[in-house]
Amino acid sequence: MVNETKAASRDTRVDLLGIELENPIIPASGTFGYGKEFSELYDINILGTFSFKGTTLEPRFGNPTPRIAETPNGMINAVGLQNPGVIAVRDKELPDMKKFFHKPVMANISGFSVEDYAKTVEILSGQDQIGWFEVNISCPNVHGGGMAFGTDPQMAKKVTEAVKKVADKPVIMKLSPNVTDIVAIARACEEGGADGISLTNTLLGMRIDLKTKKPVIANKMGGFSGSAIFPVALRMVYQVYEAVKIPIVGMGGVSSAKDAIEMMMAGATAVGVGAANLTDPWVSKKIVEELPEVMEKYGISSLKEIIGAAH
Repeated sequence: MVNETKAASRDTRVDLLGIELENPIIPASGTFGYGKEFSELYDINILGTFSFKGTTLEPRFGNPTPRIAETPNGMINAVGLQNPGVIAVRDKELPDMKKFFHKPVMANISGFSVEDYAKTVEILSGQDQIGWFEVNISCPNVHGGGMAFGTDPQMAKKVTEAVKKVADKPVIMKLSPNVTDIVAIARACEEGGADGISLTNTLLGMRIDLKTKKPVIANKMGGFSGSAIFPVALRMVYQVYEAVKIPIVGMGGVSSAKDAIEMMMAGATAVGVGAANLTDPWVSKKIVEELPEVMEKYGISSLKEIIGAAH
């Protein structure tokens, strides 16, 4: 009982670009839809917030199937940004979301040109439910867009500048780990006016079917995610924290409260939970509930105090 009382007194609050979150846990875009299905399992208002499904200017069916391949301690996906388009998100998904989620939500935006990104953000500007724009320049599953912008510092800076001109909320640039120098990309985004950095998205991976001698997924390659990538993501968060002055949303293989705290010690202000939501739909809730116990175990009274503690 004493331990429970101590754990209950632990302060899990963090400040993400002027908005206080009850806790740092944020289900990552592409793994939580628009929150509706998860809201039928538990009250998702327990979360810090969530990042909704990657949204593009026009509706997208996504990539051909099969789109998913299993792999030890992870998965490979090439969904290809399937979404109803930004107008449907503004006019239908956001009003529906108001019924079950009562906090600012993170709007994840993708594009195939600098103009695409800017127009999509412009259409969603003025929506009071949106607290931040998470601009995805890191999707490895689409051709002619996404990751192409996130592997070139100058292009990353251009997208950042274009989005910042029209955004009425803080802009967080979501980076790709599929680069030689993650620091150069992060610095370019900061120079372009980014308010925060989100990293990492998935690594690029593939599987081959031994019977057919062909790649398992139709796209050949896809985003490799899951607990196997955690050490790589952690290393990149650590590097970027030392290189920029803006806050970081750290993600990549997080599946427990211990992982979340480790990510914060590396430099993350908030922590995204991705692939784990697909294997256990209650995982984000469990992490939120376990945080005070883990804080108690390691003598942490406030999560704000441990951001970047490993440096």
